[in-house]
Parts: sequence; structure tokens; C-alpha cells
Amino acid sequence: MRLRAGQVAVVTGAASGIGLAMARRFAADGLRVVLGDVEEEPLRAAADGLAAEGAEVLARTVDVGVREEVAALADAAYDAFGAVHVLCNNAGVGSGAEGRMWEHEPNDWKWAFAVNVWGVFHGVQCFVPRMLAAGEPGHVVNTSSTDGGIAPLPTASVYAVTKAAVVTMTESLYAHLRAEGAPVGASVLFPGPHMLRTGLWESHRNRPERYAKQRPRRTPYRSLGQWEAAMKEAGHEIAFTPVEQVADFVADGIAADRFWLLPDSEHSDRQIRARSRSMLDRTNPDYLERFVLD
Repeated sequence: MRLRAGQVAVVTGAASGIGLAMARRFAADGLRVVLGDVEEEPLRAAADGLAAEGAEVLARTVDVGVREEVAALADAAYDAFGAVHVLCNNAGVGSGAEGRMWEHEPNDWKWAFAVNVWGVFHGVQCFVPRMLAAGEPGHVVNTSSTDGGIAPLPTASVYAVTKAAVVTMTESLYAHLRAEGAPVGASVLFPGPHMLRTGLWESHRNRPERYAKQRPRRTPYRSLGQWEAAMKEAGHEIAFTPVEQVADFVADGIAADRFWLLPDSEHSDRQIRARSRSMLDRTNPDYLERFVLD
């Protein structure tokens, strides 16, 4: 799908990080942008910043885990602009689960699934039928993660499970769109190839009371900055991928109608090969033993 001025892009999780970077890239290409995020003040700041740069912007607070709120976002987008051509289901959270899987709090799973899985499905169900009815070229991008979609990350198992679900959901969406002969494409995004400076580490700031933790977290790190400082003190340098690079990668992938938005990375390729070999050879997943779980 060719991105053209005047088209409309909807991005969730758009107040910061990858979402805001994608919105900025779409606006730079002349698209009108609809920003959705659960944080009202950062969302307003993001919208004001884009508007100051000349973009046509609509911003709405939305908890993507609540279907009615995503439906309201779709109504607002169509009321304002009359169409949606690009949908980026990007909102996501880290659950804050700690310890072994059997020690996790059920609310850690409920919250992560509400946002990372149900949020994507709500976006698909509330926007895609209207995109199809319009009969115009369109594209859906669902944000996954190498932690779940390429190789499971036992140290963040809740997050990994939800992101693996996003991959399968997007594969199913792609197949359904092709079966319909629709002019709407689909992609699954694996941001990277390195770590990103996003608000994912501070997801707890937006945790709803209905999914509140029942006991205090044990981790000493409440932010990415604290963790990065600890790694540096221990002699480890962490590589980061600029979110702007991810946004450019997404825009280029949409233009190329590319399903796997997976940056070149020998590390990821090794993970893919190891997992595939284990499956094809029917051997135990020894590649998981490299993780330190204590």
C-alpha cells in the first residue's frame, strides 16, 4: 500500500515511544493521524506537538482493553476524517509478573491479556469492517515482540505469551483478508533489533485498579533508566534502537506490503533457527536453557 497525503492513520499507544514515532512519520508523509492512548496529559502534549508541526491530528484517550472505548475511538476517527487507511494496534504493557509461572498473580495475566491481546482484537474488530466496506487500500500493523514471537522469553513469560498471541492473530487476519480478496494488508511488527527506550518498563503507572497487584513487586528497578544504570555499573553496555528507526521501518514495510516486519538481526535469526530445529527434529527446547531464571 502506498502511503499518500490525505490518508488517515490510527495509532494506539501513541503518546510516547514507538507509537508517537509512527504517528510522526505518518504525519511527515502527509497523513492525518488519530492518536489513542490511556494517558491523557502525554497524549495531549503529543497531539499539540504534531499540530504545531502542521499535522491534522485527532487525539482520544482510550483503554484498548475495553471494547466500547475502542469502538468510540473508531467512531471519532470516522466522524472526523471519514476514513481510516492505516491501523496500528501498538498499545502494550509489561505485566510486572515475577517469580516462577505458578507464583504469578492472576491479575498480572488478566491485565496483560486485556491490553496486549484483547486490545489488538478490539482494534481489528472495530476498524477492519469499516476499512473493508470502504473498498480502499489499507493496512493493519500489530505490534508483537521478539520476546514472544521469535523465541519465548521465560524471564517475562506473561508478556511473551501475549506477544506470541499477537503473531498468530495477525497471521489469521492476513489469511482472512486474502481469502476475501481485500485491498487491506496486514503486518506483524517486531521492534528492534535492539532494546528500545519506551514506557514499557513503567507500565505500572497506568495499571487499572481492577487489575491491581495483590503484593509488592520484588524488583529493585522501577524504570528502564534504573535498570540501565545498574547494567552499566556491572560493566554491561546496552544497545538501543531509536524509535524513529522503527517508525521508518514500519512505513517502508507498509509500502512494500511486507507481512514480517522483522529487522535484520543475526541474534534473532539464531533464535528462529534454534527454535525451528527443535521443532523439526522433535527435540527438547534446549535453547531456553540460556536464560537465567534465578
